[in-house]
Parts: sequence; C-alpha cells; structure tokens
Amino acid sequence: MSLIASRARKFGREGIAGIAASDGAGAIPAGGAQNATRQPADVNREFYDALWSASFVVPPQRFNTWPLLSTLAASAPARLEIGPGLHPRLPITGTSFVDISRPALSRLNAHGGLAVLGEITALPFPDCSFDLLCAFDIVEHIEDDRQAFRELGRVAKDDATVIFSVPLHPACWSAFDTLVGHVRRYDPVDLLTILREHSLMLEQSAVFGMQPRSRRLLDFAVWGLTHRRAQAMRWYNGFILPLGLFLQRRLAWAPGLIDVENVDELLLVCRHGGRHQFTVTAEGDRNGAQGSPRHGQED
Repeated sequence: MSLIASRARKFGREGIAGIAASDGAGAIPAGGAQNATRQPADVNREFYDALWSASFVVPPQRFNTWPLLSTLAASAPARLEIGPGLHPRLPITGTSFVDISRPALSRLNAHGGLAVLGEITALPFPDCSFDLLCAFDIVEHIEDDRQAFRELGRVAKDDATVIFSVPLHPACWSAFDTLVGHVRRYDPVDLLTILREHSLMLEQSAVFGMQPRSRRLLDFAVWGLTHRRAQAMRWYNGFILPLGLFLQRRLAWAPGLIDVENVDELLLVCRHGGRHQFTVTAEGDRNGAQGSPRHGQED
C-alpha cells in the first residue's frame, strides 16, 4: 500500500510509486471530516482492493529504499512489512506481510512472501517476533494510531529496527488525503512525543517521496480517481508509476530529525528500546543527541 500513498501529495511522491493504507495519530484535520460517514477501514479497503486488483507486483529493488533495507534485511531473519500492497520494500521471499487487501495478499504469496490478512492495530503474531519492521504510508490511515504503535512495539524484539513513513503538517491537508483514506497528517512535535511514548529511538530520517509541485495535477488526480477510476488506474500502472520509479531520487539520510519545515512526508528509522524508555526531543534529534545511527547513512 504505498506510493499513491501520502498520497494526497503523493500521487507523485515516490514517483507515485506506492500507496499505503494505515492509521494515524492526532485529530482529524479540517477536510478529513468528509470521511466521517464511513469507517476509515472501509474507505481504505475499498480504495486499495480496487488499486491492487488492477496492479502488478513491483519488486523492492525498484524503490529508493532498497539500498538501506536490503542491508538491514540481510541481518534480520525475522522481518515484517505492514500494508505493502503490491509495492513491498523488503525482500519478498521469507518476509512476513500483513495487509487488508486480499488481492495484494494472493500475489505476494505467489512471489514467495508469507502474507496474511490483518491490520496494524491487531497484528496476528506473538510478542517479540521480529528483528525488522516496516510500515510505509500506513499509520496516517489509522484512527487509533497509538494502538498501532503499541502493536509495533509488542511484536518487535528488543533492539529491533522499526521503519515507517508519515505525511506531515495538518495545514497541508488536501482532497487527496481524504480520497485515499488518511485520518491525519502529523505535527512533527506530536510525532516525537509518540516515539518517546513507545520506546522508539530515532536514529535517522529522510525526506520521502516526490510530491507534485502543481496543485492542478493533484486536483486532476483526485478527479480521475473519483470519476474515471478504471482509466486512472490504467494511467497509473502504465505511465505514472514507471515514470515515478525512474525519477525517484536517492534518499538523503541524516542523523536524528531533519529540518521538516517544508517536508511533505518523512521517513524514519528507529530502534525499539523494549522495556527501556528513550528521551526524544526536537533539539536532541536535530543534533543527533541520541548518538550516531547504527546503520550507515546514504547520500
């Protein structure tokens, strides 16, 4: 569930290469109330079932997350990716996947994945199961995002790596956020509070995706997916997705929290502290006060 994911701005974000269905944290922004008459889970499932039914599996090597994730995966025998749809970022073979979309699950399993139906708020795994967990464009779709983070912490081993992405700045809410089932965009200060509450030590972060500069392009995408969904899906799979994959930039990692003032979406690499709480502050993150990241950075 990835690049049409943040997807309010993300229809071009990762080269419009991924769409995610997840939960979020915080109040519903102005405009988000348009989904009030329907449950977010129903909105997400309907949107992504339609998307993945008309899509194909894009191998993780095609995404700019591969240099980091392939390295981490090599030393993480127990891996979990939540809500990948047909755009998995971890190696498919031997990785556990959880998704709300049955069309996505069947195709991931056909490619050697261990995919099961489920949601991030109730993961179907025992405690302390995984060394590496990923949730791209997921938590912003969740009503009770605190529960989502509790579940991530529950199934993560102590010292596990937890990687996730979120759209930022509630003031940037758009019709696309509503269309794809977002519940919120994150305020950076609130996001740091969530990390602290769930024993997640922020090691490094990067700008994620490629938001379109043209508001007209975004509005056109919303119109197409609303009124001409079949044609829009063909355009997405046949033109927009390949172009986005071709144009995506290498991730520029920095220790702690990057300057997020003009960042539409953020990718975070965290270490799960288990029973040990870590203090996370905006100033400390920005200066890398928690110490150097365990994993090598990419330019």
